[in-house]
Amino acid sequence: MEKNLIANVAEKIETTEENLVIHANPSQIKEIAKILIMQGARFVHLTAIDFINQRNQIELNYFFSLIKDGMNVIVKTPLEQSELSISSISEVIPAVIWAERECNDLFGIKFEGHPDPRRLVLPDNWPEGVHPLRKSFSYNTKPPETKQPPPLKKPEEGKTVIPIGPFYPSLEEPAYFRLIVEGEEIVDFDYRGFYVHRGIEKLAESALNYQQIPFLAERICGICGFVHSCAYCQAVEKAANIEIPLRAKFIRSMFLELERLHSHLLWVGLAAHIVGFDTLFMQAWRIREPVMYICEIITGNRKTYGINIVGGVTIDVQPEHLKDIEKIIGEIEKEVIELREIILDDEVIQLRFKNVGILKHDDAKKYFVCGPVARASGINIDMRVNFPYAAYSMLNLRVPLNKTGDVWARTLVRLDEILVSINILRQIIENMPEGQTSVKVSKIEPWKEAISYIEAPRGQLFHYVMTGPDGRPYRWSVRAPSYQNYQALSVMLKGSSIADAPLIIGSIDPCFSCTERYEVIDLKKNSVKVYTPEELKNV
Repeated sequence: MEKNLIANVAEKIETTEENLVIHANPSQIKEIAKILIMQGARFVHLTAIDFINQRNQIELNYFFSLIKDGMNVIVKTPLEQSELSISSISEVIPAVIWAERECNDLFGIKFEGHPDPRRLVLPDNWPEGVHPLRKSFSYNTKPPETKQPPPLKKPEEGKTVIPIGPFYPSLEEPAYFRLIVEGEEIVDFDYRGFYVHRGIEKLAESALNYQQIPFLAERICGICGFVHSCAYCQAVEKAANIEIPLRAKFIRSMFLELERLHSHLLWVGLAAHIVGFDTLFMQAWRIREPVMYICEIITGNRKTYGINIVGGVTIDVQPEHLKDIEKIIGEIEKEVIELREIILDDEVIQLRFKNVGILKHDDAKKYFVCGPVARASGINIDMRVNFPYAAYSMLNLRVPLNKTGDVWARTLVRLDEILVSINILRQIIENMPEGQTSVKVSKIEPWKEAISYIEAPRGQLFHYVMTGPDGRPYRWSVRAPSYQNYQALSVMLKGSSIADAPLIIGSIDPCFSCTERYEVIDLKKNSVKVYTPEELKNV
């Protein structure tokens, strides 16, 4: 990367082993973003840190990754408490739109020139001017409710709105999608989520210690929560310069791959269910079951394992467990190969999946999508290779790619990734080292920061931690892969038929927040009503 280009614009540049930290004033942000994108940087996330008590400022942190250099870039810019406003960089990076809306909701930062300044995270009845991630807001405060209309996108005249969800048969979790259609064709798309945002970051920063948070982090996702506890622990370990035992790294990698297996098999089943192929749905979930069984045998839990702590893992893996895993993955491999052949030979599946929900390579780059969604559009990115963690630097793995960018490509990539995970698990079993599984962690020095990546089943998972002075993180920020992939749905859905919408949405393997509102269309009155939680209770 040409640091001189940045140095001519920025206030100061600092370099550590993994991070390039750029200090800039608010007026320089857009120009720095342009330079970083020109240099091939990938936008990862944007968050804020409240330093009002220390210096009357809120600091914005823009995170980028330089894949070819194996380096992170953090652009820091302070905003004075009296002037919490900055130009939006959405013109340069469309993928920042959600993150800017989130910073507006949670910290009260206005982004001038933002194309869609509606609420993202805060519920409709949350009072104006109350920003929950500010340090002055107590985590157990319940603010008074206000009445205001939900921030829904209005369709153009002559266009019709078709709501999907939050309760819909083909969605495995509640979510609220609004399709704006003309006839049978989707011409626009709107999403409203986060209705039951749980405030996990706030709770961790306010009431939990470093070793309690992994058990909270694992509950961020109901399918693949182990990735979150891993990412959090890695971030704290990096910030505190804690080197965990090699055996712990291998055990973490083992459970990460087992989790990828059961998550991908779950998705294959759900994709089949969406198009009415319930025999395939049941077969995929039957193949998945032994993975859940062996995880329960080793940890006591089918999904939420509860074994990650800062400093390693709380359990050891016995030789008989490794033999059981080897036997199970051998059987799964045979059945997945058969399942793949069934899918490849099925003309109905091909008709439903091919040339549907296309995300072109350039659009995938524009929205910085990740995981199977990115790889199905020809973007070669995998955190296990680009930013190796746990035991992955000692393991060989192939990154499956496709170029067509449709639902079919995303299906083939995931099926291939199941076989890659099986190969990785065999390497882990063969090379599992002896030794301890954790180290003792002493007091963690405050004001250290670190970034942690995990290649979750859905893609690049990001955790950022800044250590605090009171035995807990001062700031913990999480960006799940679906957060970025959602934003590309508008491209995938436009021009598609209404019938294909559930499949296209499902093809990104979205992870939803539960929600308690839904929209009803009165055909006689030609009106739309959105139910409040109180009205919903009486339905």
